[in-house]
Amino acid sequence: MNLFSLYVPGSSPLHRLPVGHKYLLLLLLTVPPLLLAHPIVSLLALGSSMALLASCRTGLKHAWTLPLGLWLLVAVLAGYQVLVGSPDLALVVGANLVTAVYSSRILTLATPGPVLIDALVGALRPLERFGVKADLVGLAVAIMIRSVPLLLDSFDQVRQAARARGRERNLFLLVTPVVVRAVGQAQATGAALAARGLGES
Repeated sequence: MNLFSLYVPGSSPLHRLPVGHKYLLLLLLTVPPLLLAHPIVSLLALGSSMALLASCRTGLKHAWTLPLGLWLLVAVLAGYQVLVGSPDLALVVGANLVTAVYSSRILTLATPGPVLIDALVGALRPLERFGVKADLVGLAVAIMIRSVPLLLDSFDQVRQAARARGRERNLFLLVTPVVVRAVGQAQATGAALAARGLGES
């Protein structure tokens, strides 16, 4: 939940910006650095995303703080590039990854979730003539967003139970119950959708 943040009501310029423009900002901040793979471009995109998040007026700590796991991932990816003799690429990879997360926060921090999903569905409407089911895509995204906190809560419960038994370092014991719960939740969700005639071709 700390990775992409949650919507915080506000009246900043970014809050008032139409949702379509926010999606465009996301593309502008993430696609050019990926295509060009140049350190200066990546750093400019990173700085721009940080500045936009700061403009949300939700506090720099809330806007910029990233979980330790992400920093470890950045360190591993960048370290590998340094080891293979590509320090510039190490900077590009690290900056692009953090930029992608910050750019996603521009959407989630300044826009309610239902508004984001409605905008996505609206953008996909013209593709329905090619067989794309916009409403089902929106439903899938909504279910995915709803599933993330459920999975995190499930993992936290399993970890606490394993810690109480002194087995918190056993990865198999941590992952297996979470996977079982996730599969059960997916089956229950699928059954509920099918009972309502959703998801059928």
